[in-house]
Amino acid sequence: MEIDQVDGETIQFKFEPLKNAELGVPLQLQKVPIPPNRVTPLRNNWLKIYTPLVEQLKLQVRFNPKTRCVEMRSCEATVETGALQKAVDFVRAFALGFEVDDALVLLRLDDIYVDSFEVKDVKTLNGDHLSRAIGRLAGKGGKTRFTIENTSRTRIVIADSKINILGSYRNIRVAKNALVSLILGSTPGSVYTKLRSVAGRLKDQ
Repeated sequence: MEIDQVDGETIQFKFEPLKNAELGVPLQLQKVPIPPNRVTPLRNNWLKIYTPLVEQLKLQVRFNPKTRCVEMRSCEATVETGALQKAVDFVRAFALGFEVDDALVLLRLDDIYVDSFEVKDVKTLNGDHLSRAIGRLAGKGGKTRFTIENTSRTRIVIADSKINILGSYRNIRVAKNALVSLILGSTPGSVYTKLRSVAGRLKDQ
């Protein structure tokens, strides 16, 4: 919105957002591979995934069963220049194992990310030692993971030895520190205590 003065009278000029074609931005295509274990969930949730990409971001979207990729491209109706990257981040989050409703936050907010790391990045573990470390991350019935998620306001997916965290930069750091402590052998009780302390400080900020 631009405001100017003409003969002492204030006049407002409203400019519509420029479309990609008007900005000279070339139409782009992006492909996101879907792991075999996520193809069925993709089919079951296709409408929830497809709708915001087409209606909100104005992209053209399809699933290619031959390549097992979600293919997305901008078109003349695409207004937002960062729409395609947002869509890629959203579909990748789903491919990593996040629920659609959790991954959708990547389309709504600009300060949400996905951070991934593996157990071996923290400590080299093999066999039963690795299995026990992964078990500590999840906890009985997923209790430990749920506690970390709720306290740090993140979402966590544990896929074998790979951990994916969805949230803001600051909250991801809180969750990651808790998970790293568990991998290094800390008890869930001590990790909970640190989490409560950190959560209290975050609320005060």
